[in-house]
Amino acid sequence: MDSMIKILLVEDDLSLSKSVYDFLKSFAEVKQVYDGVEGLYEAELGIYDLILLDLMLPEKNGFEVLKELREQNVETPVLIMTAKESLDDKMHGFDIGADDYLTKPFYLDELKARIQALLKRTGKLEDSHGLSYGEVRLNLSNKSTMVGDKAVDLIGKEFDLVVYLMQNQNVILPKEQIFDRIWGYDSDTTVTVVEVYMSKIRKKLKDTEFVNNLSTLRNVGYILR
Repeated sequence: MDSMIKILLVEDDLSLSKSVYDFLKSFAEVKQVYDGVEGLYEAELGIYDLILLDLMLPEKNGFEVLKELREQNVETPVLIMTAKESLDDKMHGFDIGADDYLTKPFYLDELKARIQALLKRTGKLEDSHGLSYGEVRLNLSNKSTMVGDKAVDLIGKEFDLVVYLMQNQNVILPKEQIFDRIWGYDSDTTVTVVEVYMSKIRKKLKDTEFVNNLSTLRNVGYILR
């Protein structure tokens, strides 16, 4: 599984949710939630690359979830999936911040194509093989790292962390958000592990443009400029 891509699936139809999950799990790590309140909570964490959002949800509908997210300046791309197919519903969705709209029933292949298009548009998915920053190149298929023509051994979450930074250039990433994204907010370790891994990465990629442009914001987090 390509754990570099994280998708939040907010869908109360259990059968459809399972179908989408099963179809996408080889491409991305998919978190399933089944109502608008939990969907909003997860989305506010800011750890997902894309949100698949149903409109007809219990507790809080998809329009309300999307509106609150955009009001809080959560810019994660949102693809609405719904049986509502009127032009007014679609225009309202786009007006409050949706990035794409897919009417049910839909083909899973089309859903994946639209997801990939959104991820490429936002720089989360440069191509099917890798990411690069200056002389540092990452192969997402086999999780290998090259600096120029030299292989560098970024292990496990070191690799995941470099990917996340590359995917979010010029974005301030708080330490807590990095921790939730890479380790999971229910992890047994603590947020200080982020500093430990940043130190490892700086040593392994020293003298590269990547490290030279990676800044620590005291008491806040990090930014790759």
